[in-house]
Amino acid sequence: MLWSLTKIVVFVALVGALTLGAGYLMESSGGLQITVAGMEFTLGPLQSVIAAILLVVAVWLVFKLFGLLIAVLKFINGDETSLSRYFDRNREKKGYQALSEGLMALASGEGRLAIAKAQRAEKYLQKPELTDLVAAQAAEMAGDHRKAEETYKRLLKNENTRFVGVRGIMKQKLAAGDTDTALQLAERAFALKPKHTEVQDTLLQLQAQKHDWAGARKTLTAKLKHGSLPRDVYKRRDAVLALSAATEIDDAEASGKAAEQAIEANRNSPDLIPAAAMAARGYIAQDRKRNAVRVIKKAWESHPHPDLAAAFAAIEPNETPDERVKRFAHLTRINPEHRETKLLRAELNLAAEHFPEARRALGDLAQTDPDARVLAIMAAIEKGEGASDAVVRGWLAKALTAPRGPQWVCDNCNTIHAEWTPICTNCQAFDTLSWKTPPQAEVVLPAGANMLPLLVGSGADETAPVPVEENEVPGVIEVETADPGADTVAAPAAPVAEDAEIVEDEPQARTAAK
Repeated sequence: MLWSLTKIVVFVALVGALTLGAGYLMESSGGLQITVAGMEFTLGPLQSVIAAILLVVAVWLVFKLFGLLIAVLKFINGDETSLSRYFDRNREKKGYQALSEGLMALASGEGRLAIAKAQRAEKYLQKPELTDLVAAQAAEMAGDHRKAEETYKRLLKNENTRFVGVRGIMKQKLAAGDTDTALQLAERAFALKPKHTEVQDTLLQLQAQKHDWAGARKTLTAKLKHGSLPRDVYKRRDAVLALSAATEIDDAEASGKAAEQAIEANRNSPDLIPAAAMAARGYIAQDRKRNAVRVIKKAWESHPHPDLAAAFAAIEPNETPDERVKRFAHLTRINPEHRETKLLRAELNLAAEHFPEARRALGDLAQTDPDARVLAIMAAIEKGEGASDAVVRGWLAKALTAPRGPQWVCDNCNTIHAEWTPICTNCQAFDTLSWKTPPQAEVVLPAGANMLPLLVGSGADETAPVPVEENEVPGVIEVETADPGADTVAAPAAPVAEDAEIVEDEPQARTAAK
């Protein structure tokens, strides 16, 4: 309110001042006399003021027209002027409008429309570092890989966009399965941006696939250095890489180096089962049995595993079964309630023909967690205690359709592997294998799995017992150790497969006889 009143007062004052000045000029005498070409013009005071104002306006217009003329001449000559800046702003506005529409089309999945908008934006903006990127991604979305590769190659020419071009071509080569070229491009991208996490992971995976363990360890160290990998994960994966390098050393002269790498891997990751088993065997080869025992015990404490038991057996290869049961007590006291510990005690007592003790060691696993290994052990116990062949075959028949138990399974794709490897053979993922029970699919046999033990047992009295050699435990095989002459740990596996043929053939033969 006060500001409005102030403006009114100022306006009235100005009008009053001008009126007063005009009245003063009209009442005053004198004026301005101008002579032009013999003609004389006499202007009064008020007329002189008006003429002066008009003269100033005319001069200002002349200067403006002169400036416009100079600007037109410069525009025609190609120099930067107000006119050129006006048209540039116009083009820039249209270009950014087309670019935004291209980005929206790209986000909406309209590849062809995004390519068209990117081309229009390039026409107005002349900024390939922006438009080529949109065009390349739109071409990939539309399935035009040739155009996408050409666009990425154009990005290689600019230092600011070179990394984007290398990364784009690398991803294209990976999609096409050209891992050799992709590895070279990943190394180049890593050299341009060593802190880029995606490039680090891609390079590490490609190096592991190519078994370039030394290069993979360098890349892993770079990930730790740049803060993209926790130290505990680094130690685990570095141990995996060291173990992978050790397992590929076949030269007998370099076996000591393989053992050293396995020991280093075990030192970095004591819970890595293959590293612990290989390190223990390396210590055994160096006649450092105490170190081997310590390594196996530490690994058994976190992850009991049959490979660790086999390595522990290789420490004293010439001991008797009873001596082995006594020595293994130092290992089975660790983690006694673990499933693998119970199975190990049962197998050791089977080998020593302590069948009641084997049954006690197995506990209630046959009811609570039955798999092929548990059921085969039960068959061997029944056979050793003098049970009829019908009972033994009944346990073996159950083992046919039972789960296979823990195996090396990829956490990424659930592919089952016969032995541990650093790279999944199916999805090529690195360090994803875990010792666990794989997900089971329902299996339906033609005769019905639940009827199989009854069919087998129905003619057991007519079937001759399977001959057993002296000192051989029925239903038990031996797991090989690194030492060819070493004793082994009993593991019930093969009899299941052998009796499986009898189980399947016997009912058919009996039916044919009838």
